[in-house]
Amino acid sequence: MPETQRTLEGRVALVAGATRGAGRGIAVQLGARGATVYVSGRSTRGRRSEYDRPETIEETAELVTAAGGRGIAVVADHLVPAEVEALVGRIDAEQGRLHVLVNDIWGGEQLFEWDSTVWEHDLDKGLRLMRLAVETHAVTSHFALPLLLREPGGLVVEMTDGTADYNASNYRVSFFYDIAKSSVLRMAFALGHELGPRGATAVALTPGWLRSEMMLDNFGVTEENWRDALTEVPHFGISETPSYVGRAVAALAADPEVARWNGRSLSSGQLAQEYGFTDLDGSRPDCWRYMVEVQDPGRPADATGYR
Repeated sequence: MPETQRTLEGRVALVAGATRGAGRGIAVQLGARGATVYVSGRSTRGRRSEYDRPETIEETAELVTAAGGRGIAVVADHLVPAEVEALVGRIDAEQGRLHVLVNDIWGGEQLFEWDSTVWEHDLDKGLRLMRLAVETHAVTSHFALPLLLREPGGLVVEMTDGTADYNASNYRVSFFYDIAKSSVLRMAFALGHELGPRGATAVALTPGWLRSEMMLDNFGVTEENWRDALTEVPHFGISETPSYVGRAVAALAADPEVARWNGRSLSSGQLAQEYGFTDLDGSRPDCWRYMVEVQDPGRPADATGYR
């Protein structure tokens, strides 16, 4: 059966940090394959997080259900171990199993400072960023992995920004951001060693230039007219929707030979070539190859051959 036709009916997933952006895109695409998806986060219809944005976990759960799966919203602050333990306990009580864990907790967009040295960067914000980006993933894995290991074939996806190869040779934004994103890459490597012998798989996954709700707002465009931003930011032409990396996770979850990727760093563009899925517009953006071959060398923006 072609990869894009394999379903995830009967599979249970937890997308930790699914309020918006990549997390929402992943949750919805898992739902589109028929999975039951628990979506967690801090932003609800009754209370916003410090982001103070309109997206909520309830809305994400409704989108999962509308896509063909079953979305279940659970409020959880992944920096609070008791709340994460309760979340996993609920999944255990209601489902008795967990097949996919996506660690997508982030929350640092309002905390990092571009090109700011460690001594210039606001220390409280930097340390908060690292807690949100790294500690949350460790807390979630600590409580969720025993349930995921109950049945063989489980998948853990550590969401980050940048591939291992790219981040190894490129300074990413600032000290705190760079350390946070590289730490998540290493988490997937370490989890691969711990999960592989126990019948599960861990990978690190990065989207490309993501047209998240916040990114679109920053450029003053919508998903319908996003190309209008190219006049000011020409390289934005390589960008992709959150559904693209969502389809990458769904493809991994449906792959009976997913263990071949264990411990590795992957990208949405790379997996699109492997599994044959596309973004919503039918294209296959390959952002990280574009970054190396076009944007970083300072060449004129031209996504021809890269999507």
